[in-house]
Amino acid sequence: MLKQYFPIFDWLKDYKKSYFSGDVLAGLTVGIMLIPQGMAYAMIAGLPPVFGLYASLVPQVIYAIMGTSRQLAVGPVAMDSLLVASGLGALAISEIEDYIIMAIFLAFFMGTIQLILGIFRMGFLVNFLSKPVINGFTSAAAIIIGLSQLKHLLGTEIKRSNQVHILLQNTIKTIEYTHLYTLLIGIATIVLIKGGQKVNNKLPVALVVVTLGIISVYFLGLHDLGVKIIGAVPKGLPSFEIPLIGYSRISELMPIALTLALIAFMEAISVAKAIEEKHSEYEVDANQELIALGISNIIGSLFRSYPTTGGFSRTAVNDQAGAKTGIAAIVSACIVGLTLLFLTPLFYYLPNAVLAAIIMVAVFGLIDIKYPIQLFKNRKDEFALLIITFLITLTIGIKEGILLGVFISLLLLIYRTSLPHIAVLGRIENTNYFRNIERFDSNTKVDDTILIIRFDAQLFFGNKDYFKKELYKNIQIKGGIEVLKVIILNAESINYIDSSAVYMLTQLIIDLKNKGIQFLIAGAIGPTRDILFTSKLIDVIGEDHLFVHTSEAYKYCDTPEKKTVEQEIITLQAKKHLL
Repeated sequence: MLKQYFPIFDWLKDYKKSYFSGDVLAGLTVGIMLIPQGMAYAMIAGLPPVFGLYASLVPQVIYAIMGTSRQLAVGPVAMDSLLVASGLGALAISEIEDYIIMAIFLAFFMGTIQLILGIFRMGFLVNFLSKPVINGFTSAAAIIIGLSQLKHLLGTEIKRSNQVHILLQNTIKTIEYTHLYTLLIGIATIVLIKGGQKVNNKLPVALVVVTLGIISVYFLGLHDLGVKIIGAVPKGLPSFEIPLIGYSRISELMPIALTLALIAFMEAISVAKAIEEKHSEYEVDANQELIALGISNIIGSLFRSYPTTGGFSRTAVNDQAGAKTGIAAIVSACIVGLTLLFLTPLFYYLPNAVLAAIIMVAVFGLIDIKYPIQLFKNRKDEFALLIITFLITLTIGIKEGILLGVFISLLLLIYRTSLPHIAVLGRIENTNYFRNIERFDSNTKVDDTILIIRFDAQLFFGNKDYFKKELYKNIQIKGGIEVLKVIILNAESINYIDSSAVYMLTQLIIDLKNKGIQFLIAGAIGPTRDILFTSKLIDVIGEDHLFVHTSEAYKYCDTPEKKTVEQEIITLQAKKHLL
């Protein structure tokens, strides 16, 4: 039981000395990477940079103890930071202190939601975030995040907005006031980062450009020439403090907290699963991940952390650097802690433009062009879903983009299940195999008196009328009731029949019997057979009209008086199962 909720006790007992060097190296690498990244992501969230370091501290340690992934690097990320900014930006918050408290409480709130979802084993909810929706949302959010940093790159005051057209309009209005030195610093930083990444992905390029930026401003006196800098960064570890807000604010935060909880979990579980494929020694448990992330955010909020989750880039670096266990995350947290204790004065002269450039390079790397092109070529409906999500996120809002994207994807799913594929089958000549006559038209043998159809979905209230309509349409194609004598339903793909569909089938079979047409069912799987018996539909169909294989039902049309051994077996099994 203890190992289930605290996986550290599972891997710690088997810890090997050979793991230690890899864990320490990975921890140092990610810790160094986290310092500039964390400060930059805090700026996206509209928070002072030091809160990025606070968010990089406690949540990492808690996740190392409770998480099932041994390489996932938990901390502040660009996407969640933008969601925090967009959610809180829509509220009437005038004072920075109130804004900070709301951001911290948001971590507590989303963590509580994640914990509840994990306890009730509801990790499956993330499955409703389809890949086209995620891709469209992520690409649009990356553009908004990148453009939101233009004010720091240009050195101007650009009014914040989460709608791309308004953001661009605000940028154009102030572009004439661009500060040349600030722009040059930003462009140089982008060039150095991209160049360093091409040379070696493992290099701590972000830390290098931060160091160069501080040195340039300090020795060249660029601060006196108008280059905006971070300024004083509070020294010391975050104090314990319970985030308290007015009761009326909780209802305002509910939509953004729920969105954050699901998006953050989606980010973490997707990267954790991707890394898990490289390691056979453990398995990622989605529900335990919810619990671990939830408690990480809850306890983190008590030490001034804003919402966190597993980061894509840092996790990849952690794995590449040799991390084997959660010790790497603890080392990373120690690096951040030492920075807060002793090194924050060094960041005084850090230019805002450097952090803005780090953010822009990181988030524009999230824009995926190949996947939409692939969908456009092969899946036009999913491409449309991606584009709609992308445009809504860009032009209406972050929360609206993801929520409407999920809603539209569910509508698409309902549409598909209401109009599933139906195939008319024919027997492949000289065999007992039955295949779709549209695909095997030259090799199939069709008897005009027998209609064999395969319904490729569950049969429920949403598609029962479609099933009935298509069946009668195919009866007419066969020549109507004057010609047709038998209908065989291949039920191999039907895994469920609801009460509405049972009622429809009952009336349908009775109607067909009155018209002199037999109705046979072949290939029904166990759960479907159970429904046939429990609903008493089998009394209407007749036990002797239930077959294991389509070929047996086909032969029965010639010798209806003979009941096969297979029929006897499945009938007995069905009745035994219901006792």
